[in-house]
Amino acid sequence: MRNKFDEQLEKLHVELIQMGALCEDAISAAAEALLKGDEELAQAAIEAEREIDQAEREVENLCMKLLLQQQPVARDLRTISSALKMISDLERIGDQAADIADLTRHVGLPNGSGMLHIADMARAVIGMVTDSVDSFVKKDLDLARAVYAADDQVDALFEQVKQELIDMLAADATYGEQGLDLLMVAKYLERIGDHATNVAEWVEYSLTGVHPSNN
Repeated sequence: MRNKFDEQLEKLHVELIQMGALCEDAISAAAEALLKGDEELAQAAIEAEREIDQAEREVENLCMKLLLQQQPVARDLRTISSALKMISDLERIGDQAADIADLTRHVGLPNGSGMLHIADMARAVIGMVTDSVDSFVKKDLDLARAVYAADDQVDALFEQVKQELIDMLAADATYGEQGLDLLMVAKYLERIGDHATNVAEWVEYSLTGVHPSNN
């Protein structure tokens, strides 16, 4: 019975890694679509979001089977319940990547105006998603906690983008609508960082039995 349970847990890990990889693909495609003005990349991000939705349903079904058929206790129960929480955040990451992709057709700004740090934000949040999922699979508490620190970097980048856009609009108000769209993109990336942090917090709970919000 335990062997079967371990096999299903391993399948859960694999499916979460795949879901995390889809999130990374969606963010990367959406950010590149924005920076290059590429409609095909924007569409790829939107398609990845649909795959993420399907992956969420599959992981949820697997978790329910583990709960109902195996009746796990203690740490195993925390692992499965944490996975159920994590996939909700991963699904929201997919939604926000698709939202960024939807905005790409509206954003056309001069070089420099926030774009460089938007790219930095995208790279940072992709790393956060990767590390948060890896920390769950590897049972690595230090890696999970490193995601919290990375979120501070993303927040700082958001403030930098916001100030750059304020300066740009002060110099040329004709870019008002595009500037607001780009600010929304930055906000979506910041929220992706928050969701990756939530995933890491559930990893900490699965390993320690204590959620960081209770500390």
